[in-house]
Amino acid sequence: MTVRDIRLYGDPVLRTPCADIGAIDDGVRALVTDLIDTVKVPGRAGVAAPQIGVGLRAFSYNVDGRLGAILNPRIVEVRGELVPTGEGCLSVPNLWHEAMRHPYARAEGIDVDGKKLVLEGEGLFAQMLQHETDHLDGMVYLQRLTKDARRVAMREVRESDWF
Repeated sequence: MTVRDIRLYGDPVLRTPCADIGAIDDGVRALVTDLIDTVKVPGRAGVAAPQIGVGLRAFSYNVDGRLGAILNPRIVEVRGELVPTGEGCLSVPNLWHEAMRHPYARAEGIDVDGKKLVLEGEGLFAQMLQHETDHLDGMVYLQRLTKDARRVAMREVRESDWF
């Protein structure tokens, strides 16, 4: 079991859009294993590849008894108006803010065997899908905050002991 260290806000890998995964080789399989091992730590809902320093489109999830990973995911559908949703991030530890999220999301990608994979859900699962695909697009949830909330959050980041 390899639980990888989480990269923290300020690391350039978190602000860089990820490359699509081409051939699924032993390196990609090892990445998926590490992502799943890393998301199994209690209190974690998702871990994106850039959070462990890898600039590839992949993330793992562990929400409501659903555990797995998806490669090359894209959000293909959202439903409902954007609503403020309490959110935190492993890469921005100890902060919690209201990010704007849709209550339903559907993502499509592939699994580690190259087969089409569709993930969809509401509530926390929808939030996780949006949060993790944001990471793959080079975004951190702080960018989803209102202007005033972002100002407060950035002050908290600067004053944190980890930044």
